[in-house]
Amino acid sequence: MKRPELINATQAELDELLALAKTTFPPGRYQLLEGVLGTFVYVMQALQNAKTSLKRFRQMLFGARTESKRNVFERNVSAMGGPSVADGATPTPDDHDEKLPPAPPPPPPRVGHGRNGAQAYCDSPVVEVGLPDLRSGELCPQCTTGKVYDSPPRIIVKVVGQPPLAATIFKLQQLRCRLCDATFTAPMPNGAASPKYEHSCASMLALLRYGSGMPFYRLEGLQASLNVPLPDATQWEIVAKAVPAPRAAFAELIRQAAQAPLLHNDDTPAQILSLRAERTKLEAAGQTPKAKAINTSSIIAVLQEHKVALFFTGHKHAGHNLADVLAHRARALALPIQMSDALSCNFAGEFQTIISKCLTHGRRKFVEVMEHFPEPCRYVIEVLASVYANDAHCRDEKMSPEQRLLYHQTHSAQAMQALQLWMTDQFDQRRVEPNSGLGKALSYLLKHWSELTLFLRKAGAPLDNNICERALKRAILHRKNSMFYKTCHGAEVGDIYMSLIHTCQLGGVNPFEYLQALQIHAKDVLTRAALWLPWNYREQLARVA
Repeated sequence: MKRPELINATQAELDELLALAKTTFPPGRYQLLEGVLGTFVYVMQALQNAKTSLKRFRQMLFGARTESKRNVFERNVSAMGGPSVADGATPTPDDHDEKLPPAPPPPPPRVGHGRNGAQAYCDSPVVEVGLPDLRSGELCPQCTTGKVYDSPPRIIVKVVGQPPLAATIFKLQQLRCRLCDATFTAPMPNGAASPKYEHSCASMLALLRYGSGMPFYRLEGLQASLNVPLPDATQWEIVAKAVPAPRAAFAELIRQAAQAPLLHNDDTPAQILSLRAERTKLEAAGQTPKAKAINTSSIIAVLQEHKVALFFTGHKHAGHNLADVLAHRARALALPIQMSDALSCNFAGEFQTIISKCLTHGRRKFVEVMEHFPEPCRYVIEVLASVYANDAHCRDEKMSPEQRLLYHQTHSAQAMQALQLWMTDQFDQRRVEPNSGLGKALSYLLKHWSELTLFLRKAGAPLDNNICERALKRAILHRKNSMFYKTCHGAEVGDIYMSLIHTCQLGGVNPFEYLQALQIHAKDVLTRAALWLPWNYREQLARVA
């Protein structure tokens, strides 16, 4: 094929070309031309981005695939010319004599039919129905000889659909005296004498918006279609008015998280319109804003029996937010372990921690260059897979941090030491170009080797930052659906509810019931917030009752 001549065209020139073609082309042909030119513009803009590699560009066009070991290896079987992982092969580079530990067997297939049993509906009301004409100990109506006795009941689950927020209309009878004009109104039924919007409204709205990423304007449309109108402005008023008690619980969660022996942190881009407006105003006046980036930081604190999730949105990066949290830490406590990726913004701020870095981030760099360097990348991924298999065994056996450390030192240290020697040998023998994709991946592991292997020296050190990455998906979901916060106050309210909801889910607590309890007992929460945390609020409810 002859090489085409490269032509640079502006968007205005392309629009003019489409306008001319619209009058001469049939509708179907014109739509095809418009689609082709649109694809061309998208591809050229993506290629002009200096950070877009060919692999990332393919993911942008065709979607990213999972990074599991099985899928990564199966995609590269043809390039490697060898058997797949499913065939039981364990590859090693030709220039390395060390043998890897045997790969763990594949997990057994999941059993079940995909339906939820009655035990999954643990918070649903139970209605016991008895036989109207038959009791235990009576004669059997069928054989008229034997007697019937109690046996396990047959359980049927009935699910009904209803609006997220439902309304009830009360028509109260009124009588008026014709002589004195006095009016007598029927009282509200027991339990119905409350404001128009009950406490459950704020809890449900917060759970939908900040837990499931459903914007207020979408919920407004849903409610209107179900004939229960609820404007988005009213939704915000309900949620914002109910925030004092959650704010007190959030402040207590910060104090609790500061005492944790292990903290994960990371951040993701966010938008606050008021901060963007301030930055634009300063730039228009010729001034340089102090901070340009706007982020949502996630901090996961792992306590002895509980996990705390904290979210902060604003100009500060994850490191500065972590410093603000650790300002509440007791001085008598030992230095905590901090797990994050290698970005410098995760360590900004005045605080001291024992740094542990994410092994998954290092592994991903080899996944990205697997197609071009199949054998070395496969070896590195297999070594890390054996380490993760050992960690899964420790988790399944419910080992203590000290037992887990000893197990890794016994079963993982040798493989990791061999990997380090092999990577160093690749550069010493000049088998790898330092500026190549493989060279950069190896350099990343060697540069951060001490922090990446802290789990071999420190009890309780994790392998990766996956728990924080999963928490950030909540902020990313909100960003994809709502796109931005309007003000800093709106971002603060979102961070408070998001932190409480995710902390509940990490502890297996019903977030709706928890937010409901905070609203009902707001006065007590404001004075004794430590007694109203997700893991102990039920005990306080029992005391109040």
